[in-house]
Amino acid sequence: MGEHTFSKQERLNKEIWIKELFEKGSSFNLYPFRVIYFIHPDQTWLVHQLLISVSTRNFKKSVDRNTLKRRIREGYRLNKPVLISPKKLLVAYIYTAKEILPSNIIHEKVIRSLSTISGRESKNATDKTK
Repeated sequence: MGEHTFSKQERLNKEIWIKELFEKGSSFNLYPFRVIYFIHPDQTWLVHQLLISVSTRNFKKSVDRNTLKRRIREGYRLNKPVLISPKKLLVAYIYTAKEILPSNIIHEKVIRSLSTISGRESKNATDKTK
């Protein structure tokens, strides 16, 4: 699979896994996102899976919500090699800002969130080996 693709396999849509992600996942806030991540329950899965959520409460028009989701998805697609983890992960991006931010800011924040997740996961992996 190409490095800069976003295939159907990478979309998180299994209700059981989404529920597990929100119940047991670790999270952090990085404006404009709340990022939740969890080790994938099925480690035979080949790719990390992503869920993107934009609130209807903050953005009434579906055009605005879809624009933001498209920008987040594109930021992830271009920068997913930054996410280095020994295990596959479930990741959720919840857009919390009240305004539509430009693509370059969203991409920058996606990169920072992916590197944060990588850092935390590598730290957990080294802690478990000790």
